[in-house]
Amino acid sequence: MAHQNFVPGIASQDLKNDVELTISAKNLLNKDVLSKSDPMCVVYVQHLDHSWVEHGRTEQIHNTLNPEYTTKILIGYRFEELQKLKFKIYDIDSKSTVLDKHDFLGEAECSLGEIVSSRNFVTTLHHPKNKYTGQLCIKAEEIGSLKEDVELLFSAEGFKKSGLLSKPDPFLAIYKESTLVHRTPFIKDNCNPEWPSFVLPMRFLRTKDEKSVPLMLQCWNWNGDGSHKLIGEVQVTTQEILSAPKTFSLSDKKTGKSVGKLSLHESKVRKTHTFLDYVSGGTQINCTIAIDFTASNGTPSMPTSLHYMGPTPNLYEQALLSVVTIIQDYDSDKHFPVLGFGAKVPPNGNLSHEFFVNLSANPHCFGVGGVIEAYRRCLPLIQLYGPTNFSPVINHVARFAAAHSNGDNYFVLLILTDGEISDFPETKQAIISASHLPMSIIIVGIGPANFSSMKELDSDNGRLTADGRSAVRDIVQFVSFRDFLHQADSSRASIELASALLAEVPNQLVAFMKLKKLTPKMPF
Repeated sequence: MAHQNFVPGIASQDLKNDVELTISAKNLLNKDVLSKSDPMCVVYVQHLDHSWVEHGRTEQIHNTLNPEYTTKILIGYRFEELQKLKFKIYDIDSKSTVLDKHDFLGEAECSLGEIVSSRNFVTTLHHPKNKYTGQLCIKAEEIGSLKEDVELLFSAEGFKKSGLLSKPDPFLAIYKESTLVHRTPFIKDNCNPEWPSFVLPMRFLRTKDEKSVPLMLQCWNWNGDGSHKLIGEVQVTTQEILSAPKTFSLSDKKTGKSVGKLSLHESKVRKTHTFLDYVSGGTQINCTIAIDFTASNGTPSMPTSLHYMGPTPNLYEQALLSVVTIIQDYDSDKHFPVLGFGAKVPPNGNLSHEFFVNLSANPHCFGVGGVIEAYRRCLPLIQLYGPTNFSPVINHVARFAAAHSNGDNYFVLLILTDGEISDFPETKQAIISASHLPMSIIIVGIGPANFSSMKELDSDNGRLTADGRSAVRDIVQFVSFRDFLHQADSSRASIELASALLAEVPNQLVAFMKLKKLTPKMPF
């Protein structure tokens, strides 16, 4: 087998998904005397300054209290953001576009996350003067995504030696519209390289609107200092890439002379599924929270402590608010287990790295408010101690994840910590074991400590390995909160923190489903 070394490629892009909202309503107020209301729905999005801005309107439907609108509302969706929406329904009585000229029938607020995670989202409409004003029904459908992967297998032949004795170390690069979309490993000392097969999302090879676009295939001679030399290139189309087997002639960019042949042996197209497919099909996201109560945080009664309970939320509370507020929309019962580690706990004052923060037999706390309340009540009753051990809480969640491997549930462990990990070897082993499970780990570094070892766990540059074992996929994301505190607006810092922490969860969930060959359940 040829010796292979990996050349860093581009990261997969975190594309915004477009979803289409289909709106209907039931049992609306009747504001007309001789007929029924003529309702229209107006949709608003909330901006960062908390103002509401109109995003779109449905058509008006005449003489009905149960409208089913055909006008779709298109909106960009991001899992890692809290996207608040407001829906207002009016009885349209004239041609005026000014909404105050029409009778208000009711409104409802929700998040886009609540809608996409529900098969059929239904909520009650509210009116300041009427107790019951009907129901609003919303269905979300992902559109425009190219839900296919392409598995490609390439080889080349006829490359010349790069010197008197040395053979080239060739790798293949693929460009779409001048943008690099993939780069293979290089093959050491080989004039006739055979690259391993690789899989690309279809969106890397075409666009939403064009099935066949120009692509550039380039073969390069790898150099350790980054000064790779172009061997040859050929321009092709998406259609040609999908019509394997094919053989292309590579040309020197300057002279146009042939420098070898590039062969495409296979191009297998297969259907893929997205994060939205799984959550709309019923996959529940279960979030467990683990909080660092080691003594290095400082005495909670002192203003210098990271756990200090002052007039404004401390960094632990800000992190909890920013992440749990978003993720609770994907949990049907909104009950979160909250664990603590690194403290001596009542009634016997024993040191624990896996205790329930609400100090009861049931670790679940309802909603983000319940999580914050349990955290605040716990602090005066425990003794901050140490060391900082992660593996107990990771293994705690992994036990639950191991019991739910059919795709119905996915588990996220949020760890908030102020320092370096004390049980680093055990933590690596726990993460490697958990990489087989429906589980992600997101870690927030709180305070000014050195978090350099966390970058090894957040294995963006290669899979985590330890004692001859390797993770089957990347399941860890680490973010230091201090990197976002330059923002003058603390709420903006929390928004950016949540975005950075949660951005990888959808891809990690889909990677697990692919690993286990699990398909989404169809919405009903």
